[in-house]
Parts: sequence; C-alpha cells; structure tokens
Amino acid sequence: MVEAFQQALTESERQAMAQLTTPGAIQAFLDELPYSAEPIYRCPLRVLRERIAHCFDGALFAAAALRGLGYPPLILDIVPSARDDDHLLALYKRDGHWGAVAKSNFVGLRFREPIYRTLRELVLSYFEQYYNVEREKTMRGYTVPLNLDSLHPASDRLDWMVSDEPMERIVQRLDEIRRVSLLTPQMIADLLLVDERSYQAGLMGVNEAGLHRPHDH
Repeated sequence: MVEAFQQALTESERQAMAQLTTPGAIQAFLDELPYSAEPIYRCPLRVLRERIAHCFDGALFAAAALRGLGYPPLILDIVPSARDDDHLLALYKRDGHWGAVAKSNFVGLRFREPIYRTLRELVLSYFEQYYNVEREKTMRGYTVPLNLDSLHPASDRLDWMVSDEPMERIVQRLDEIRRVSLLTPQMIADLLLVDERSYQAGLMGVNEAGLHRPHDH
C-alpha cells in the first residue's frame, strides 16, 4: 500500500511529503489547510492534492504520513454526546509515551506532544477544549486504537491511502470496536459551560460552515 501511494505521487507531491519528517511537521502541514465543511471523506492522496480536509481526512492523512516515518498507522475516535461531532486522532508513540496529530476546526483539538503515559491521559488532555457551539463540554469517551494495517487482508483491496472507496468501511470499523467511557451520569450532570474567553479562543480562525449545531440535528 505504501508503494502504491508513492507510485501515485507526482514529483511535486513527493517533494511535499519529503518535508514531513516529524509529527510536528505533519501537524504544521494540516494546520495550513482550510477546514472542509463538505459531507465527504478524502483519502490521504486526495488531501495532498486538493489541500483541504476535515478531522477525519486529516487524521487519515496524518496516519499515512506517520506510517512513512516508521510509525504504525493508528487512529482513535473521541466519542462525544449526541450534541456534537466525533473527533479523530492519528496516534504516535515515542519513548513509551503517546502523542497525537489532528485536524480540527477548533484551536485546542489538534497536536499533542508525546508526553502521555496512557491513552486515557492523552484523550483527557482534550476535555476542556472539546465543546459545541452551545458551550457544552461534550466529550464522553473514546475508542481503542484502530491500526489501519489490521484491515488486512482487506487492506490491499481497500487501499485507503489512495482511494476514497475505503473511507466508509473505516468509519464502520470505528463504530464496531470497543469504546471506553470517561464520565459517569453524575459527572455529566455537574459539568459547567465553557467560559466565554475560552470559547472565543477555541474558535479563532473557525470555518463557520463546518461547525456542528445541535439544534439542527
């Protein structure tokens, strides 16, 4: 699959990928892309070519780029309440500690340094920044990591790095794998709204069209 991705690249695309030599460089690349409000998924190759992504597209692109650096292509889905969208992370581990690369419409839901001893620690580092337009803190849990190599032998057919066709299958697989709950009902009932300054800071540079609006669903 990596070979198919490399073979599909133009010379300028190869040069662009060659610049992504660290997780931080991958994050910087994603941060430069406009946030997509379109209800479609883009494979990593399409993200590279069209230079646009939402959180799902961005996480898969990051997983592909991390794979090129020798990391396994791991993704993890942060699970919210029914009043918000999921958020996908591309995971990497350095010296026994977890970090993440992510594309988000919200400032605080992007990169994490590899300093977290457990996935629970990593996910909870997003908690205060994980809120909706009603200022409700909406994180409720997360999935165990999905290694995109685990799609074998189907992965050779799916070819998720160069084709949009496998994207729905990946979404389906994320819905199937085990989830870890983080909050009790009492914790949820006691949650405060996000304060106005934090709310506004998190929305700096936001694409309004890409915001999940609970009253619309």
